[in-house]
Amino acid sequence: MTDPLPPSPDATAPDPIALTRRWIERAVIGLNLCPFAKAVYVREQVRFVLSDATTPEALLEQLAEELVLLRDTDPGQIDTTLIVHPDVLTDFLDYNDFLDNADAAVEALDLQGVLQVASFHPDYQFAGAAADDISHYTNRSPYPTLHLLREDSVERAVAAFPDPDVIVERNLQTLDRLGHAGWRKLFAD
Repeated sequence: MTDPLPPSPDATAPDPIALTRRWIERAVIGLNLCPFAKAVYVREQVRFVLSDATTPEALLEQLAEELVLLRDTDPGQIDTTLIVHPDVLTDFLDYNDFLDNADAAVEALDLQGVLQVASFHPDYQFAGAAADDISHYTNRSPYPTLHLLREDSVERAVAAFPDPDVIVERNLQTLDRLGHAGWRKLFAD
């Protein structure tokens, strides 16, 4: 079962971008789940896009537009993009199936080796792990989110941190120590 992030206390309807930023600040950066996220975040090189797509087709079209925009924009201005899409692909299995279409869009735009798409979802589940396993939270976001990354940035990050398996193992240890109650507490205001 997913531990949803609570809505902002001063809003009647949750703001998906605000909740995504809070997740990045408290979990991704705060727990150091991604040691490369803080630098681009504090330099404001992360583009946040709130998708109004209600169909996978509309989301795929928007994804293609954002891939082209990222390709054509100086990395010093936008290094990475998060497309938050709260109204489409809310079912994790549908979302997971859509990722093949996302990869096909990268290929169709001849951006293989230039850009890649990473995935986050509130119900993210790794194959072979129990449904309630805390490890899923490394990829659980408040809303379904497509993360567009520059291959050059990924390569620089990996060069600075040559054994990415250490990051995965450290993240699992962090989440095991935190547990489900600690995860909920992380987002309690």
